[in-house]
Amino acid sequence: MQMEARVGVAVDGGVRKLVQPPPKQIGTISQLLAGGVAGALSKTCTAPLARLTILFQVQGMHSNVATLRKASIWNEASRIIHEEGFRAFWKGNLVTIAHRLPYSSVNFYSYEHYKKLLKKVPGLQSHRDNVSADLCVHFVGGGMAGITAATSTYPLDLVRTRLAAQTNFTYYRGIWHALHTISKEEGILGLYKGLGTTLLTVGPSIAISFSVYESLRSYWQSNRSNDSPVAVSLACGSLSGIASSTATFPLDLVRRRKQLEGAGGRARVYTTGLYGVFRHIIQTEGVRGLYRGILPEYYKVVPGVGICFMTYETLKMLLSDIATG
Repeated sequence: MQMEARVGVAVDGGVRKLVQPPPKQIGTISQLLAGGVAGALSKTCTAPLARLTILFQVQGMHSNVATLRKASIWNEASRIIHEEGFRAFWKGNLVTIAHRLPYSSVNFYSYEHYKKLLKKVPGLQSHRDNVSADLCVHFVGGGMAGITAATSTYPLDLVRTRLAAQTNFTYYRGIWHALHTISKEEGILGLYKGLGTTLLTVGPSIAISFSVYESLRSYWQSNRSNDSPVAVSLACGSLSGIASSTATFPLDLVRRRKQLEGAGGRARVYTTGLYGVFRHIIQTEGVRGLYRGILPEYYKVVPGVGICFMTYETLKMLLSDIATG
């Protein structure tokens, strides 16, 4: 009886056809909740790999060539366990969640709204069924959503990087201490150090992630419509994460290093702009230096992005069922 109420029957030329109902919609609060929980759960599950990625990315700032050659995932993981303890893999995870909840909420929520706005653009509105126009909407909408979310939550992102990069010596004792110390020593603008590089990274990263995800999911569902939506979200989310990370990793590495400039009273390493930082890294560490930490990033991205998208889609379905009773 419940199925009969949800699926209508139309008669066209004497032929009875099943008419599927329009896709369920959820409200603003539900979108924010689903996005926030998805991001927080994903980051918590992959926190050890995320910390390894950050530690590798910033190694070249204060390490010599011999130390960099000895660096490996196993060696760094062993060092953390022996010197800092197993719980240190989750160092900075609290600020990660504090950052990820608003970041993911704003990201997913603004993405849904940017998509609606872009579809109303005259040029795109007349090509709604065009694959290229649809891809453009996902790409631009994803990029704008990423920039919006990154800007609104940036101080927490910077604090997260500085807490995660701490090893044996603890300079920042927590979120509030870090915010206070940075504001006091570096000024309010210190909380936005590296924002320009971050926006150059986040915009393309989110745009590629969302556009690849939406394109793969649309293609998959059109060819294998009976597959589980959760499995589709997990597979497409993982592949989209690999694509975006590969394309933007050098920029992400530079933004991490910019965020750590002057941290803990240390002298500045880079005194030039973005191009100068790239040139300095290539000269001192080689082209491979731009991809330092890419392996733990790959290991993190597949489950991390997959869990994030899968959780988001699952929560959206659950919340829509609750809303429709």
